[in-house]
Amino acid sequence: MSLAPVPSTPWLLRWQGSLQQAAAGPLGSRLSVLAGVVLCALMAGLPLVTRAGLSLLILAAGLLWLLWALCTPAGRIGGISGWLLLMLGLAVLATGCSPVPVAAFKGLLKLVSYLGVYALMRQLLTAAPQWWDRVVAALLAGELVSSVLAIRQLYGDTSELARWADPNSVADGTIRVYGPLENPNLLAGYLIPILPIALVALLRWRTWPQRLFAAAALLLGSMALFLSYSRGGWLGMLAALGGVVLLLVLRQTRHWPTLWRRLFPLLLVATAVAVLVVAVTQIEPLRIRVMSLLAGRQDSSNNFRINVWLAAIEMIQDRPWLGIGPGNSAFNLIYPLYQQPKFNALSAYSVPLELLVEGGIPNLLAGLGLLAAAIRAGWAQLKGESAWALPALAAAAAIAGLCVQGITDTIFFRPEVQITGWFCLATLSVSRPGPSGSDG
Repeated sequence: MSLAPVPSTPWLLRWQGSLQQAAAGPLGSRLSVLAGVVLCALMAGLPLVTRAGLSLLILAAGLLWLLWALCTPAGRIGGISGWLLLMLGLAVLATGCSPVPVAAFKGLLKLVSYLGVYALMRQLLTAAPQWWDRVVAALLAGELVSSVLAIRQLYGDTSELARWADPNSVADGTIRVYGPLENPNLLAGYLIPILPIALVALLRWRTWPQRLFAAAALLLGSMALFLSYSRGGWLGMLAALGGVVLLLVLRQTRHWPTLWRRLFPLLLVATAVAVLVVAVTQIEPLRIRVMSLLAGRQDSSNNFRINVWLAAIEMIQDRPWLGIGPGNSAFNLIYPLYQQPKFNALSAYSVPLELLVEGGIPNLLAGLGLLAAAIRAGWAQLKGESAWALPALAAAAAIAGLCVQGITDTIFFRPEVQITGWFCLATLSVSRPGPSGSDG
């Protein structure tokens, strides 16, 4: 009887497992606990810890993954991880060809540090899947505190909130909360991916205290996001929550007769659209904020973004293949050469444009490939019976929400938002369509 050939380890990962024998002692058995504690601290502290504190936790996560990788033989590179490695390679190439290589190198280091967090999340979820619920509990704890702080701002001194009321906007006078994040758009971006995760936690967890905790996080988080009056945040919330509900319905009805399996989701979507239309037409603050989307350059926020986008397009036209290099430091040095007077910007205010600016057309194509791999991983869970099904659907919906908001903003690149996005990718990367096998 012939034995099946053992798959060779990719040359890129052959350094992994070089300390496997040394890890057979107490350290090897405690790595998952150490990783879980660090990741829980990071997820809970995203909106509450200072940037220096977050940097230390991110560094600790990267070092822990490096140690764990040295102690563990390498597995195969899945689809999601493969696209991330391609984006990393393009970032290295763009840094080497950047007109400001020192500034671009700083952005490259940030990217590597975030990939270290993703790698540790993926390793932990692969080795100890029970940590998904614990990391989610930590994430919801930080979100719950942030939402309470944001909602309380409505009953405190409004002088600080007034600085986010733009007198040149058609929505002048709108009070926008921002919680501990000092920016209503950042608060909205932070909450978008957490809401579908909270909904799935509500369905997944078994005890009443756990479900009440998840329900409180979902309800208060939705209220805080609405009160941020972030237009991109509202659209992202609709995509995230609407997406996860639709995916859950499709999964729940997969055994129904063909007619009802196709008709019921359409009826659900039509009902949701009707409710939204009534809400927009009948609730004045909502109507005013939504109408500002259609005001074009008459709204100051729209006008600002349009001018930044035009400048970013000029930057892309000058360097279409490798861009200017990763990171906001490189952007801040190059953008003033293209900006229109009085329209300073820290980013391109659009994730697709930012990818083009930083790494050119190949970088955008790699990003689209990563998105497609994530969608495939989530879609594979609609018919399976894996324990990863609900987490994967929540992660896919969260990414959809981030993508919708990312069309007109780059809040995603802030660590308070981006790290939750990495957690969603790690969840999809280790999700299994059946009893065995990883698709990421």
